[in-house]
Amino acid sequence: MKAQHFCLRHTVVGALLVAVFMLAPTALMAQSQSGDAPRDYYRAELVILERLVDPSGIEEKMSGKQVEPTTRPVKALWVNQADGSRQSDLQLVPQGELHLNQAARRLENSGNYRVLAVTGWYQSFPPDYDGEPLEIALGDWLPEAGQRAVEGHITIDRQRFLHVGVHLNHWMIDQSAPRILQTTHHESDYAGEAGVPDAAGEWSDAGNEATFGLPETATPAAPLQLITWIRETRRMRSEEIHFIDSPTIGVLVFFKRVE
Repeated sequence: MKAQHFCLRHTVVGALLVAVFMLAPTALMAQSQSGDAPRDYYRAELVILERLVDPSGIEEKMSGKQVEPTTRPVKALWVNQADGSRQSDLQLVPQGELHLNQAARRLENSGNYRVLAVTGWYQSFPPDYDGEPLEIALGDWLPEAGQRAVEGHITIDRQRFLHVGVHLNHWMIDQSAPRILQTTHHESDYAGEAGVPDAAGEWSDAGNEATFGLPETATPAAPLQLITWIRETRRMRSEEIHFIDSPTIGVLVFFKRVE
């Protein structure tokens, strides 16, 4: 597994090197020539990806980890709803204009990664900027849990340098979790019970008997199982591509300062 992880990281490094030499003018560069950009103005770019590996082969066992409950961020960066629609409170840049677009394409073409999001936006990051968490929810929809497989938040701060904090969880449904049998009652099931007249208007004591034959559904007691997570804050330099990852998910980060 470690050798596989090493080879996959080399795939990422190769894609990043290509992306460095493929930096091309974007629509904002043309726009900045017609007017002055705000101070400390950047284009922030992110690629969030999933490594295509068998979770059962992951050496980093996370089943015993306690995931602390987090307050849902006020702003959404990239949140995929159950119906597939995307929510974002930021004005995102079209994917074709992003510097990381080429790296994302090469990583997905390698067959080792599934790109979940390629996005970017323009924002001022002045010194001593204390950013608020930006919500992330993407990947497969887990209907038993009512959420996406990859969820969490990303925070961008600036002291002397830009700092990106990645707080992401990668979940799966635990098929081995014990099941709880629940009897599902319908309004028609109560016709004929004690104190309730049946269709003929007769009162019955049938409600004192066991309700055999009623439909039962099995629900998992604890359906979610943590595969891996990312808990890392890293200093960033503009014009450099940074890669933050776990054995199953990763984040590419790139900042372009707009003069």
